[in-house]
Amino acid sequence: MKMYDYKKHCCIASALLLMLVGLSLNAQQLPSKLDNPISKTYLRNNLRKASPRLVLNKEIEENLKQKLKSDPVVQNVYKSLKNGAAAVFEKPIINLDIPLEERSQNNQLDISRDLLHRIGMLAMVYRIEKEVKVLNRINEELIAACNFPTWNPKHFLDVGEMSLGIALAVDWVGEYLPASTVKLAKNALIEKGIKPSWPENGKAPKWAYGNNNWNQVCNGGMVAAAIVVAEEEPELASKTIYRAIDGMQNALNQYGPDGVYPEGATYWRYGTSFTVVTAAMFESAFGSDFGILEYPGFKESALFRVLSDSPMGLFYNYGDCGESSGSNGDATLAWFASKTGNKTFFEKEKFLKPYDKEKKFSRLLAPALVWIAQYEEKSETTVPAAWAGNGPNPVVFFTGGEDDPNKFYFGGKGGRGNISHGNMDAGSFVFELDGVRWSVDLGKNKHYGVIERTGFNLWERCQDCERWKLINKNNFGHSTLSVNDQLHRVDGKASIVEFKDGAFPEAILDMSPVFEGQLKSATRRFKKSGPRSLLIEDDIVLSEDTDRITWQLITQADVEIVEGGAILTQDGKRLKIENLSHPEFSLSVISLSPPPFYLDLKKDNLKRLELRIPTWTIEGMDTKISVQLSGE
Repeated sequence: MKMYDYKKHCCIASALLLMLVGLSLNAQQLPSKLDNPISKTYLRNNLRKASPRLVLNKEIEENLKQKLKSDPVVQNVYKSLKNGAAAVFEKPIINLDIPLEERSQNNQLDISRDLLHRIGMLAMVYRIEKEVKVLNRINEELIAACNFPTWNPKHFLDVGEMSLGIALAVDWVGEYLPASTVKLAKNALIEKGIKPSWPENGKAPKWAYGNNNWNQVCNGGMVAAAIVVAEEEPELASKTIYRAIDGMQNALNQYGPDGVYPEGATYWRYGTSFTVVTAAMFESAFGSDFGILEYPGFKESALFRVLSDSPMGLFYNYGDCGESSGSNGDATLAWFASKTGNKTFFEKEKFLKPYDKEKKFSRLLAPALVWIAQYEEKSETTVPAAWAGNGPNPVVFFTGGEDDPNKFYFGGKGGRGNISHGNMDAGSFVFELDGVRWSVDLGKNKHYGVIERTGFNLWERCQDCERWKLINKNNFGHSTLSVNDQLHRVDGKASIVEFKDGAFPEAILDMSPVFEGQLKSATRRFKKSGPRSLLIEDDIVLSEDTDRITWQLITQADVEIVEGGAILTQDGKRLKIENLSHPEFSLSVISLSPPPFYLDLKKDNLKRLELRIPTWTIEGMDTKISVQLSGE
C-alpha cells in the first residue's frame, strides 16, 4: 500500500494557498498613487524657467496662435473671450463692497470667482492682442485684489480661486506689468494664499487631504501660486506642490472604479475643472501631469458626464446638482477630448454658438481655449445605451440610443446620504420619455446663502441633522421607498449588485443597509422593459418593526388616479403608471406645491405619488412591489 506523504501534500497545499492568496490580492483594487517627485532640487532642475508656464508655454502658445488663424471653433471661443473681456470695462474694479446678492453665501467666493473670470479673459486677450488698455485694466484688478485685507482663508475655496486668478495674471502678463505690481502680487500669493494653507498648529487643513471638490479647487490654486513664486520661495513652493499631489489622490480615488463622480454632474464640472487645470499646469511647467489623466476612473468620468446629460438637455441632477446642462460648450469635457481625441467629448456645436453677454461662460474658459486648440479628432466612441458605475455613489443609466424617437432616458442611483452634497436618495431615479421628465429629482436648493443666513445648518450630515428637514434632501422628496414614514439610514449605502446589458438592460440595487432597523432586506430592480417602458421591482423582507412601506414617485405632471394605477399628463403627453403587484391599493397624490417647510425648494405643480402598503395586509414576511411606467 502506498503511504500518504504528509509533508509532500502539506507543501503542495501551502503552495496552492499562497498562489490563491496572491491571485486574490492581485484581483483587489490596490490603492493608486500619483507620481510625486517634488522637492527643492526637482523644482530647480525641472521647472520651466521662462513664463508663461501655467497651462501655456512657448510651444503650446504657438499652437494656439496657429489654430486662431484656421480653426473656426477656436476662433469663436476666442471671440467670446474677447467680448467678455470688453464687458469687464463696464464694471467697477474688483472690490469687497459688492452688495450680497440673494444667492450669495457669507464669504468672498463670488468675488474670487469674479476675479478669476476677469483675469482669465483679460490676460488671454492681452497675450494675443497686446492692447495697452487691457494691460492697464489687469494691473488695476491685480492691485485691488492683492490689497484685500485677506482672501478669506476661513473659507478656503475663496483663497483657492483667488490664487489661481492672481497666479495666471502674473504668469501670463507679468513680464509686461510694472515690477511693483508683480512684486505685490507674488507677495500676496505667499502671504494671503500659500501661508494660510499651512496652519500654525502644524496640522494639514481638512481640504488638503479631503475627498471632495474642496480638495481639487484649493490644491489647484495652491499649485498655481507655488509655481509662480518658486524662485522666491523654493522651500514653501516645493512642500506645497508635494502636499497637493499627495492630497489630490484622495479626491481622485472618488472617481473609481468606473468614473462616477459622487457629487454629480454639476460638481463634476467644478471639481474636475480644477483638476484638469492642475494637470495642464503640471504639463506646461514640468512636462508631466504626474499620472492624473491615467488615474483609475478619472478618464472614464468623461463618459459619466456625457451620460448624465439627457436628450432634454437636463442633467441627472442628484445631490446638490443643478438641472440644466447649459447651452455653452463644456470646457472641462474639452480637456478630455484633447487628451483622447474622442469626438464624443467635444461639444463642437455648442462652442460654435454666438457669444451671448447675458450668459456667463466658464471662468476657466481662457485656460480651456488652450486645450480646445489642442483637440485633434481621432475617434468617436458610441455612447452606451446602458451603463452602470459603482463607487461611493453608484449610478446606472438606460437610454434609447442616439437616434431614439422615444427619447427614452433613465438615471437611477444607490449610495448613501452622508457623502459630500449627498441626499437620502438611494433607490431614486429620473425618467424621461417623449421629451418630458416624468420622474424628477429636485437637485440643489436655488440659493445656499438664503438658507445659511437663517441660521439653518445646511451642511452637517448626521442622522438627526437639520439638512434632512428639507424635502429635496430627505427621502420623502425622492422617487424611492420609505418605511414607517422614517428617514433613510444616513450611513446605509445601497450598491449595484447586478447589471445586465442588452436591448432591455436591468440593474439591481441592494437597499438593505438603507433600511437597517426598518426592514430585514430590500432590493430594487430597474429594467427597461420595452422601448417605451420602465419596470421597477422591489423585493422586500419585513422585520418585526415594519409597519408600512411607501412606494414614491416625484413628478410635476398632472395626475389622474385610475383603476390599477394612474395616468400622468404633461406638455400634451401621457404616461401610464401600472400598479402590477398590489392592484387592491389605490395610488394617492400628496401636493408638494407649496412644499412642507418654508426653506424648501419650490417647484410648480410638484407632487408625490404614493403607493402605501400596510404590512398587516402582507401574508408572510416578504413581498414584491412591481410598478411599470409606460408611454401611451
